[in-house]
Amino acid sequence: MNYRMISRVLGYVLLIIAALMLLPLIAGLCYRENVLNFVITIGCTATLGFIMTRVKPRSQALFAREGFAIVGISWLLMSLLGALPFVINGDIPNYIDAVFETASGFTTTGASILTNVEGLTRGCMFWRCFTHWIGGMGMLVFLMAVMPMSGEHSMHIMRAEVPGPTVGKLVPRVKKTATILYMIYFALTVLEAILLLCGGMSFYDAVLHAFATAGTGGFSTNGASIGGFNSAYIDIVVTVFMILFGVNFNLYFLMLIGKFKDALKSEELHVYLGVIVSAAVIIAVCIANMYGGFFKALRYSFFNVATVVSTTGFGNADFTKWPALAQCLLVAIMFMGGCAGSTGGGMKVSRIMVVVKSAFADIAQMIFPRSVNVVRLDKRRVNSETVKACNTYFSIYMVSLLLTTLLISTDGFDVTTNFTAAVSCLSNIGPGLSLVGPAGNFAMFSGFSKIVMTLAMLLGRLEIYPLLVLVMPTMWRRK
Repeated sequence: MNYRMISRVLGYVLLIIAALMLLPLIAGLCYRENVLNFVITIGCTATLGFIMTRVKPRSQALFAREGFAIVGISWLLMSLLGALPFVINGDIPNYIDAVFETASGFTTTGASILTNVEGLTRGCMFWRCFTHWIGGMGMLVFLMAVMPMSGEHSMHIMRAEVPGPTVGKLVPRVKKTATILYMIYFALTVLEAILLLCGGMSFYDAVLHAFATAGTGGFSTNGASIGGFNSAYIDIVVTVFMILFGVNFNLYFLMLIGKFKDALKSEELHVYLGVIVSAAVIIAVCIANMYGGFFKALRYSFFNVATVVSTTGFGNADFTKWPALAQCLLVAIMFMGGCAGSTGGGMKVSRIMVVVKSAFADIAQMIFPRSVNVVRLDKRRVNSETVKACNTYFSIYMVSLLLTTLLISTDGFDVTTNFTAAVSCLSNIGPGLSLVGPAGNFAMFSGFSKIVMTLAMLLGRLEIYPLLVLVMPTMWRRK
């Protein structure tokens, strides 16, 4: 284990976090607020980061173990230090609550303990939504885009942080791949902010909601979320961009270099869009009588299907009041999430496809023992290691979900609340059903349950392994 190199990279992460906190500090100054909370946090974070970067590694080599360790520890430090501005100025005086809110931001979950969002200072509100944008593409991916890393070894960091069953490079150099991803991410964010401005949002609201959509996070400046703007135009713009940010960013790269046909042939994209359209139409039929007609109901069904499947978590209606079939459909797609290589959470469309196809292949093998049954995606054979990894991940995910549900059940809330809260945190969605629905929040849970759900959010965003391996003794052996 290259401890010195781990320390150095973690130091760079803290320096970047400190630098990014200058934006909410500036926002606070623009609104003539006291920004001492950001000054103190930036000072502490930058000092700690600087000290860690002074460690001289004997070798700059990074392998799988180091990649997992860097990613897991980075996200823990980001959550713990990122909570300080809320605590120092009293917006969220309880540190556990502040860590929950910050982790929810960085992991792009959008679950909140706040009962009065509008009561936040402008600087802290900016930081709260900005954490979505930082966490959406990943802090370590950003680090690789802006700082020199050690060649091919940095790919281990990308594999540990970027969601999906497999991670590949768009171009031969990892640094250039990270840069391209962030350029696409930034361009889509700016485009959405401009369109929201055209819909009547203030500059501040448009930027912050673009941050939250880009990271598929769901924090809003409004207690009623997107529904508080009561605008069909804003609903449509946000719906479209929630879907776009749930798409594999590799497909956007293919489009940029003119390979439109290759991008549009993606089997994962077809399933992703097919699920959205099918679920939205079925739900619209279910709720048509509640909204005075099918077409108006379609506006609300598409928005809420998009917000759940992309794991964004915005709200424009309280779907806990919808018929049982509509609620069950929404819970079902909570598990699926967005595409691999997107900013969405969940188990990912491609991983679900591999699990389902491998199940059918095993059944076919039982019926016809001499047959050869392979799993294919986009007409290419999926290697056995990837199939095994997807099935293992599915198993660990379900065990984590059960364990999280059991642990938070000690608070005594109903089964629907506990189960959907666990799904919400582990799949990085935000709202669930019952007490944690779009009109509710997570404030009523105990400190213990909030710690459990904070870890669940981190597990879900990092796709379990980077955090899980941190508690394995074999991880820390020198050889």
